[in-house]
Amino acid sequence: MRARVEIHLKKRVADPEGDNVLKALKLLGFGSVAGVRSIKVFEIDIAEKTVAKARSAVEEMCRKLLANPVIHDYRIEVSAGRSSGPTR
Repeated sequence: MRARVEIHLKKRVADPEGDNVLKALKLLGFGSVAGVRSIKVFEIDIAEKTVAKARSAVEEMCRKLLANPVIHDYRIEVSAGRSSGPTR
């Protein structure tokens, strides 16, 4: 199984990395960019028999390590196969 976890700051939490990227894009002439928010993405290969068990395990990983519930929200996607990596 492969799980994809996207962790992002809650809407009310300042995102200095996103703000800096927005400023840089505007300096480079991309004036139409209205906002930038940064996220972290983890791809986790997990040896569980079912999608439900994999999702449950990854949910626990998020609660215990990957996300801080005070400032982060997260989204989990679990698929039965493993991807071959990014494509361009």
